Amino acid sequence: MSDIEVDDWSPADHPYAIAVSEAQWWKNTAVLAVSRMRSGGETVGWFDARQIDARQLCVALRQLLMAEKLQQISLDELNIDPLVSQELARAREQFEESLPGIKDIRDGLTHFEDWSRGKGRGPQKARIKAGESERDVARAFWSFGYDAAADTVSMGPYQISVDVVEQAASQLAHAIYLAAHHIDMVNATQVRDTAVQALAGAKITRVRIIAGDTCAVLLSLDPADDLDEPKRLELAARVVAATENAALRLFSTTHPQHTDVAQRLADGETLQLRQI
Repeated sequence: MSDIEVDDWSPADHPYAIAVSEAQWWKNTAVLAVSRMRSGGETVGWFDARQIDARQLCVALRQLLMAEKLQQISLDELNIDPLVSQELARAREQFEESLPGIKDIRDGLTHFEDWSRGKGRGPQKARIKAGESERDVARAFWSFGYDAAADTVSMGPYQISVDVVEQAASQLAHAIYLAAHHIDMVNATQVRDTAVQALAGAKITRVRIIAGDTCAVLLSLDPADDLDEPKRLELAARVVAATENAALRLFSTTHPQHTDVAQRLADGETLQLRQI
């Protein structure tokens, strides 16, 4: 990539891709925690390492829900078909059914300053409103721990089976990926249609535009054309100008550092189109 491209990059441009990346990070964090919990035997200071890893597991599983939330925000902002959002929501619901109370377990762990006093939000606040004392509520939502014999993690009234973690995490992470893939397909269609219109407006016909297997939009000059080199370079320059005027950028995936894309196009290379 050129220095300009690197400096101009921002995660805010593609939050749906960030959701996929974070989902994969946290899914694998959960899988690693489970592996460590089942290996057993190690101590850190006064603590059984499995109990430490169980805490990290709950945080990781909660973060998967945050990745799903970011993906839902992205779908809404990009006006993607509501059916995609609904499918992702069903995956989240299945995740939460497999790991009941995971959000509250994580909240209790990370907001112990409130939950230890019965001043937590959500279920603790509801019990206080129902008339229970803060002291009793604090006790009811405490006592976090991993039971190696039962292979469960529990906190207060909540209990999750470690045995279902990997499948549940993998399914939600995959659903987040599928939603992003749908966004990529929509974007590819928009790029292709914009390019076709731009070239038609410039009366350029000796060009091939295809959609790649990874939702990439690829453009090349017609290899069957028998134009001599100067005319091919002239045609390539017109293609570059037409696409840039339509807020599209051509670049080489094999030599991204090269800025003379017109020359590479004239030389027969297939270039990729992206929105600027």
